[in-house]
Amino acid sequence: MKLDHVVYFTNRAPKEWVAEQQHAIVGGRHEQWGTHNALLYVKNAYIEWLSVESEDIANKADHPLTRLLLHDLKDGEGWGTICLSVPDIEQFNEEIENKGFRTSGVLPAERKTADGQLRKWKMLFVDQAVSNELPYPFFIEWEDAEDIRFAKLRADGTISSANEQLEITECVFSVEDPLRETAEWAILLSQKVGDADDITLPNVVLRFVEHEGGKDRLTDVTVG
Repeated sequence: MKLDHVVYFTNRAPKEWVAEQQHAIVGGRHEQWGTHNALLYVKNAYIEWLSVESEDIANKADHPLTRLLLHDLKDGEGWGTICLSVPDIEQFNEEIENKGFRTSGVLPAERKTADGQLRKWKMLFVDQAVSNELPYPFFIEWEDAEDIRFAKLRADGTISSANEQLEITECVFSVEDPLRETAEWAILLSQKVGDADDITLPNVVLRFVEHEGGKDRLTDVTVG
């Protein structure tokens, strides 16, 4: 298990982020969810700027990430959540259900890239009402093996040598009760809790810090 990507919720169109962020690209369209995105790949993961393309489709879509996007955008733009990759998503679903977590079940997903290619993957969400409480991470298994997927991304120019000089090293979550949140995530992810309310995955540190008032959310992503 490791970090796959971080999600930033925005009202801006993907092309605006591409114009602003060096080495970012227009990702594509999630036609069944009414959303579209811009992407910035780094060595170990990527940043996704996710926005609504069709309000009508998005409001009708029964999809956990779309519901969270619509909820959070009412208060403005900001970091939303993170996605972790797992090698066997069906097995992982069974494991966390056995721990007592209710899930969405494994969901098929796809997006059409700007040049018309179709990218496919499987997703999994912990069943959780959308609120100001911290959303659990969601999970992904890509159709292509990682080496094949990254080779394709390098070949089509999505990932450049400059991108691969950068890494996402830390994700910081501002929450009301760091000790509780760290413990719950440790159970979900089958990980140990560090000395500073943190969880260390193979390619990133997840850190939980205290705040008062407002939503419990991902608030800072360190790229370096």
